Amino acid sequence: MAQNRNSQGPKQRQLRVGELIRRTLSDVLARADVHDPDLNRHSITVAEVSMSTDLKVATAYVLPLGGRDAPEALAALRRNTPELRHLVAKAMTLKFAPELRFQLDETFDRMDDTRRLFEDERVRRDVEAQERDGDDA
Repeated sequence: MAQNRNSQGPKQRQLRVGELIRRTLSDVLARADVHDPDLNRHSITVAEVSMSTDLKVATAYVLPLGGRDAPEALAALRRNTPELRHLVAKAMTLKFAPELRFQLDETFDRMDDTRRLFEDERVRRDVEAQERDGDDA
Protein backbone atom coordinates (compact mmCIF):
# COMPACT_ATOMS: atom_id res chain seq x y z
CA MET A 1 0.00 0.00 0.00
CA ALA A 2 1.37 3.43 -0.95
CA GLN A 3 2.20 5.91 1.75
CA ASN A 4 0.99 9.47 1.68
CA ARG A 5 4.32 11.31 1.61
CA ASN A 6 2.76 14.75 1.92
CA SER A 7 1.36 14.01 5.39
CA GLN A 8 4.60 15.24 6.99
CA GLY A 9 4.59 18.59 5.21
CA PRO A 10 6.60 19.87 2.29
CA LYS A 11 10.11 18.58 1.68
CA GLN A 12 13.14 20.86 1.71
CA ARG A 13 13.42 20.87 -2.10
CA GLN A 14 9.76 21.92 -2.45
CA LEU A 15 10.35 24.80 -0.05
CA ARG A 16 13.53 25.93 -1.83
CA VAL A 17 11.99 25.80 -5.30
CA GLY A 18 8.82 27.51 -4.07
CA GLU A 19 10.83 30.38 -2.55
CA LEU A 20 12.92 30.72 -5.71
CA ILE A 21 9.77 30.92 -7.84
CA ARG A 22 8.22 33.41 -5.39
CA ARG A 23 11.20 35.75 -5.67
CA THR A 24 11.42 35.39 -9.45
CA LEU A 25 7.68 35.97 -9.91
CA SER A 26 7.82 39.00 -7.61
CA ASP A 27 10.66 40.46 -9.67
CA VAL A 28 8.83 39.85 -12.95
CA LEU A 29 5.70 41.54 -11.62
CA ALA A 30 7.63 44.46 -10.09
CA ARG A 31 9.48 45.13 -13.35
CA ALA A 32 6.20 44.93 -15.32
CA ASP A 33 7.78 42.51 -17.82
CA VAL A 34 4.34 41.32 -18.92
CA HIS A 35 2.84 43.47 -21.65
CA ASP A 36 -0.64 43.77 -20.20
CA PRO A 37 -1.75 47.18 -18.91
CA ASP A 38 -4.48 45.57 -16.76
CA LEU A 39 -1.86 43.54 -14.92
CA ASN A 40 0.74 46.30 -14.73
CA ARG A 41 -1.59 48.77 -13.05
CA HIS A 42 -1.73 46.51 -9.97
CA SER A 43 1.05 46.30 -7.42
CA ILE A 44 0.89 42.61 -6.54
CA THR A 45 2.48 40.91 -3.54
CA VAL A 46 3.44 37.26 -3.91
CA ALA A 47 3.17 36.02 -0.33
CA GLU A 48 4.00 32.36 -0.84
CA VAL A 49 4.44 29.72 -3.53
CA SER A 50 3.68 26.13 -2.64
CA MET A 51 4.95 23.34 -4.86
CA SER A 52 3.45 19.96 -5.65
CA THR A 53 5.54 16.96 -4.61
CA ASP A 54 6.73 16.39 -8.19
CA LEU A 55 7.59 20.13 -8.58
CA LYS A 56 5.43 20.42 -11.69
CA VAL A 57 2.70 22.66 -10.22
CA ALA A 58 3.38 25.91 -8.37
CA THR A 59 0.49 27.61 -6.57
CA ALA A 60 1.23 31.29 -5.94
CA TYR A 61 -0.72 33.04 -3.19
CA VAL A 62 -1.03 36.67 -4.24
CA LEU A 63 -2.69 39.87 -3.07
CA PRO A 64 -2.80 43.28 -4.72
CA LEU A 65 -1.59 46.19 -2.63
CA GLY A 66 -4.26 47.09 -0.09
CA GLY A 67 -6.44 44.19 -1.24
CA ARG A 68 -8.21 46.49 -3.69
CA ASP A 69 -9.46 45.06 -6.99
CA ALA A 70 -8.35 41.56 -5.98
CA PRO A 71 -10.68 39.71 -8.39
CA GLU A 72 -9.51 41.87 -11.33
CA ALA A 73 -5.84 41.36 -10.43
CA LEU A 74 -6.35 37.61 -10.10
CA ALA A 75 -8.11 37.49 -13.47
CA ALA A 76 -5.23 39.44 -15.08
CA LEU A 77 -2.68 37.03 -13.58
CA ARG A 78 -4.61 34.00 -14.79
CA ARG A 79 -5.01 35.54 -18.25
CA ASN A 80 -1.23 36.07 -18.47
CA THR A 81 -0.18 32.74 -16.95
CA PRO A 82 1.58 31.43 -20.10
CA GLU A 83 3.76 34.54 -20.40
CA LEU A 84 4.49 34.57 -16.66
CA ARG A 85 5.44 30.89 -16.79
CA HIS A 86 7.80 31.59 -19.69
CA LEU A 87 9.45 34.51 -17.89
CA VAL A 88 9.85 32.58 -14.63
CA ALA A 89 11.25 29.52 -16.44
CA LYS A 90 13.71 31.67 -18.39
CA ALA A 91 15.11 33.11 -15.16
CA MET A 92 15.50 29.72 -13.46
CA THR A 93 17.42 26.52 -14.13
CA LEU A 94 14.82 23.84 -13.54
CA LYS A 95 14.39 20.71 -15.61
CA PHE A 96 10.69 21.50 -16.09
CA ALA A 97 8.89 24.83 -16.02
CA PRO A 98 6.16 24.34 -13.42
CA GLU A 99 2.55 25.09 -14.24
CA LEU A 100 1.60 28.29 -12.44
CA ARG A 101 -1.67 28.61 -10.56
CA PHE A 102 -2.80 31.72 -8.73
CA GLN A 103 -4.91 31.99 -5.57
CA LEU A 104 -5.77 34.99 -3.45
CA ASP A 105 -3.82 35.09 -0.19
CA GLU A 106 -6.34 35.13 2.66
CA THR A 107 -3.81 35.16 5.49
CA PHE A 108 -4.43 38.80 6.37
CA ASP A 109 -8.19 38.26 6.43
CA ARG A 110 -7.75 35.34 8.83
CA MET A 111 -5.44 37.41 11.05
CA ASP A 112 -8.05 40.20 11.18
CA ASP A 113 -10.74 37.66 12.09
CA THR A 114 -8.55 36.22 14.84
CA ARG A 115 -7.74 39.67 16.20
CA ARG A 116 -11.45 40.54 16.20
CA LEU A 117 -12.23 37.30 18.00
CA PHE A 118 -9.71 38.03 20.77
CA GLU A 119 -11.18 41.51 21.22
CA ASP A 120 -14.60 40.02 21.99
CA GLU A 121 -15.45 40.51 25.67
CA ARG A 122 -16.64 36.90 26.18
CA VAL A 123 -13.44 35.47 24.71
CA ARG A 124 -11.27 37.82 26.73
CA ARG A 125 -13.12 36.84 29.93
CA ASP A 126 -12.64 33.10 29.15
CA VAL A 127 -8.93 33.55 28.42
CA GLU A 128 -8.40 35.50 31.64
CA ALA A 129 -10.28 32.82 33.61
CA GLN A 130 -8.19 30.09 32.03
CA GLU A 131 -4.98 31.98 32.85
CA ARG A 132 -6.07 32.36 36.49
CA ASP A 133 -6.95 28.66 36.74
CA GLY A 134 -3.61 27.76 35.14
CA ASP A 135 -1.70 29.81 37.72
CA ASP A 136 -3.43 28.01 40.62
CA ALA A 137 -2.47 24.56 39.37
